[in-house]
Amino acid sequence: MILMSEIVKSPAGDARITWHTAENAQAVLALGHGAGGGIEAQDLQALARVLPQAGVGVALVEQPWRVAGKKVAPAPKTLDAAWRALWPALCAPGLPVVAGGRSAGARVVCRTGSELGARAVLALSFPLHPPGKPEKSRAGELTGAGLPALVVQGGRDPFGRPEEFPEGTRIVEVPEADHSFRVPKRAAVGQEEALGLLTEGVGSWLAGLGLASTRA
Repeated sequence: MILMSEIVKSPAGDARITWHTAENAQAVLALGHGAGGGIEAQDLQALARVLPQAGVGVALVEQPWRVAGKKVAPAPKTLDAAWRALWPALCAPGLPVVAGGRSAGARVVCRTGSELGARAVLALSFPLHPPGKPEKSRAGELTGAGLPALVVQGGRDPFGRPEEFPEGTRIVEVPEADHSFRVPKRAAVGQEEALGLLTEGVGSWLAGLGLASTRA
């Protein structure tokens, strides 16, 4: 695996893509971060470690507000505009691109994936609703993506538990995990095993789409 980093201009400022390239790559998985953190998130890092072994290059995308060192994410329309500006760089290898992200980043790819020509959408910790406010559902963003979609969700995510998602949603559940895929020490599944369930689920899904080998 080779790591490369590049700066890409956007209407919101400079963004950064960190490439985890795969030998004989079949596809690219572009992953955006959430509103409360960056590409250091453990789920994003786990996918970047594992998927290149299955022929999927991983591009970890840092939104301009993170590159600039700001602590608060901008409005959704600003996040979407930056993602649209990044897209040609993500397509540069000439491979099918799966648009993915965690939390707020998952919402971005659901809103923009179809128009940009993404092959599919991966939503990690999709924030189905604000904690404690299930009536304020964002399910329409997910169901309106218009593309093959996979949700990977923690079993105790306060932003939406797996059973709260619309019928027909394809979900990989990480038992007892929270919004950051952390599991308590008392959990039957340890932290590394929990991340293994995540990467295995995503790898199997990508293989089912014909975009990865079965080694992930």
